[in-house]
Amino acid sequence: MKLFYTVDFDKNNPILSPEESKHCLRVLRIQDGHSIHITNGKGDLFAGKIRKVGKLAHVDIDSHTNSKKPRPYKLHMAICPTKNMDRFEWFLEKATEIGLDEITPIVSFHSERKKIKEERLEKILISAMKQSLQTHKPILNPVTTFAEFIEEEDETETRYIAHCQNDETKEHIKEIDQSAKNIVLLIGPEGDFSDDEIDLAKSKNFKAIGLGKSRLRTETAGIVACHSINFLFDE
Repeated sequence: MKLFYTVDFDKNNPILSPEESKHCLRVLRIQDGHSIHITNGKGDLFAGKIRKVGKLAHVDIDSHTNSKKPRPYKLHMAICPTKNMDRFEWFLEKATEIGLDEITPIVSFHSERKKIKEERLEKILISAMKQSLQTHKPILNPVTTFAEFIEEEDETETRYIAHCQNDETKEHIKEIDQSAKNIVLLIGPEGDFSDDEIDLAKSKNFKAIGLGKSRLRTETAGIVACHSINFLFDE
């Protein structure tokens, strides 16, 4: 199955974006009449056959299906970008393959990186979505501060903060509320969240959780949390 992505794909005017047309026709050298699949990243999946018109790939649509939600819950991870962007990009790629709905890069007290290249990261999310044959692209939000993020409370959210400090209130991730439908999870930077940030988050209804006995890198913690939640909720 060859899956392509065009954000504004229209079944009434079914043309791949210029970038995806180039990839389809010039890189993969897919010929007229060959079957492909297209998604808009919002749950729609179109199946059809290629018809080259100039430099653009038109598609004769055979079928259209829609999956409104990839899973019965929403997972929103707020994570501090790593100093080494390769590590953060790796996290985005693998977390998308595993399954999550929304990512917010946050800047906390110990953060060493405060800026990201959103356009590049969007391309990584798209590539990972296509690679794993999914039809929902995770939402990538702009960078925000830790303090600003925790103020944006939604009554439907079940909120968690993963940290490495000794904390009698901290539960293991396997003990999270499996009836939750809207999960928000904070992952800190190299150096972890500060004590003040942890206390502030807990005052804003974030529950403290641990990810095991080992001290994990930021990107590893993100992957462990993402996989654990998917595993627990898919039981």
